[in-house]
Amino acid sequence: MTSASDPRDVRTELASLTTEAYRPELAEIDRLPTLEIARLMNGEDATVPAAVAERLPEIAAAIDAIADRMARGGRLIYAGAGTAGRLGVLDASECPPTFNTAPGQVVGLIAGGPDAMVTSVEGAEDSRELAEADLAALDVTADDTVVGISASGRTPYAVGAVTWARARGALTVGLSCNAGSALAAAAEHGIEVVVGPELLTGSTRLKAGTAQKLVLNMLSTITMIRLGKTYGNLMVDVRASNAKLRARSHRIVALATGAEDAAIERALAATDGEVKPAILTLLTGVDAATAARLLKDTEGHLRAALEAAGS
Repeated sequence: MTSASDPRDVRTELASLTTEAYRPELAEIDRLPTLEIARLMNGEDATVPAAVAERLPEIAAAIDAIADRMARGGRLIYAGAGTAGRLGVLDASECPPTFNTAPGQVVGLIAGGPDAMVTSVEGAEDSRELAEADLAALDVTADDTVVGISASGRTPYAVGAVTWARARGALTVGLSCNAGSALAAAAEHGIEVVVGPELLTGSTRLKAGTAQKLVLNMLSTITMIRLGKTYGNLMVDVRASNAKLRARSHRIVALATGAEDAAIERALAATDGEVKPAILTLLTGVDAATAARLLKDTEGHLRAALEAAGS
């Protein structure tokens, strides 16, 4: 009798996946000129946005549900292995500087822990128990969202994470690149972006990885838009932690208000470099303390704060 982890079972399972399919028409790719290989690869990549577009209704529904949970104080938690896990960690790590999210508000879990970001951790992706332990360590609650990420849609770590989290009332999303995946079935919101077989057989860091990155961009970015982290298409919650971001903060205030440089510098100084209250002071004439109170009262939504100030 074979077990779930028996190599024969895994081989049979992989053979049925679109992302693992072999393309005989590319069997001589290694003999082609470099430019022709580049053209082929570029052509493959160009098909990914269309595959994502087919899943926009599911993506939008997941985003609205995530935003509802996060508005109640919940967290957005990504869980994946290998490339999928790295993409989740990348997206999570970019939220604090981009949207000034609180520490731990967006979390990326990768099977095998931080070491797995740069090296393979043997057996980690095959462990549901490891996913459960990682989530238990975060004290996941019903206000949180867990997004399982797996190109194949079968990775035990991702499926285990979603299954465990859903049983505890958390919102769950399953992002995969195969139709009829176990991951999508385990999640409340299944998103299956079917990009087809890869240029290199089974190399899901290619089209599948690109598709997952595009979807994760949407999940985090649009959720933050819904939470009031932007004003129009301006990143008004940007954290000015270096010279580039301080310059960007100044430019954002300028674009939002049309104020002169000297006035912008005074406003940013009065608000400790925070963009939202600086804009509010410049557009309404209120002082920094009043701007901070208005933003607190409107849960950080700048448009609502402007309306409350009578602008």
